[in-house]
Parts: sequence; structure tokens; C-alpha cells
Amino acid sequence: MARFKQLAPRSRAAIAVGAVTQLGLLAIALRDLHARPADQVRGPKKAWYPALFVNFIGPLSYLRFGRRT
Repeated sequence: MARFKQLAPRSRAAIAVGAVTQLGLLAIALRDLHARPADQVRGPKKAWYPALFVNFIGPLSYLRFGRRT
């Protein structure tokens, strides 16, 4: 198994971009869920919090399906 430092520069950049994207989506979704009243969220808010920590799928699912507009 290769260590991060042993990876090619492009691979390290791709991992960094993916990590920043994941953390950005998580931050956006957590902030929105925290600020949004419960009647504007599909399903219980308590169930969405742990779901947001599923890589990419959780935040994207919440942002697409979890909010009422």
C-alpha cells in the first residue's frame, strides 16, 4: 500500500480536491440543517445529522431530498 507521500503529484492533488469538496459539502449541509426549522426538513432532523457524515452521498442527499422549499 502506497503512502500519501509516495503517490504521484496528480494523485495527491485529486485526493486533496476530493477531501476539500467533501468537507465543504458537509459544512454547507450541517449549517443548513442546523438553521432550518424542523417543519422545513423531510424526515426527523436527528436522523439527518448522522446521515450527513456518509461521504458525498449524505450531504448531497440532504441538499437534494431532505429540504422542503
